[in-house]
Amino acid sequence: MGEKEQVRPLAPAVVDHHHSNNSDEETVLKKPSHRRKYIKWGSCLVAAIIVVVVIVVTLIFTIFKVKEPEIRMNGVTVDNHGFMVGTIPGPGTNISLIADISVKNPNYSSFRYKNTTTSLYYRGAVIGEARGPPGKSKARRTTRMNVTLDIIVDSLLKDPNLQNDLGTGLLTMSSYTVVGGRVKILNIIKRHVTVRMNCTMKVNIYSRAIEDQECKKKVKL
Repeated sequence: MGEKEQVRPLAPAVVDHHHSNNSDEETVLKKPSHRRKYIKWGSCLVAAIIVVVVIVVTLIFTIFKVKEPEIRMNGVTVDNHGFMVGTIPGPGTNISLIADISVKNPNYSSFRYKNTTTSLYYRGAVIGEARGPPGKSKARRTTRMNVTLDIIVDSLLKDPNLQNDLGTGLLTMSSYTVVGGRVKILNIIKRHVTVRMNCTMKVNIYSRAIEDQECKKKVKL
């Protein structure tokens, strides 16, 4: 046979540097792409939180802003008829005034108030005191209550002007009422409210009505 065939060396494997480079570039590009996605979602979340906070704060300082409760004395009833016809009561006479008081709540949240304290004055002297029960005034509603004041007859008799005032049928009196309570906004914010009201009025002892009532109030939030 002829000469043995010469063994040829195998050709070296060709590395596709272009394909390898493309794979590396794709891996590098994916990382910034995911990062940008996370940054975008994070930015949207922060923006949504800021919008919610702004809305809540705006509502608290506008619609849900704590407004001053209003107190009004609507009328007074005297349950002693001897006193009503203009006679001077004796030292042992029991006289009670029933004051019709209303509490108006202009807030969008309920107003819970504690005991209501009312003092009645005749020409500067205390002639009666009373405490009303605690209660609740619903949002944007008016609550009415009756407060009974027991008159201190001895203090009333000490004033020399009583007989003349009974003759005119009008008794000039003043009252001082304190109402303390709390307004709760969105079940989150609690605001304590104290209302103090001074009223000057003329009580018609025949019609049992209040005339020429003037009130001044002071509210502490």
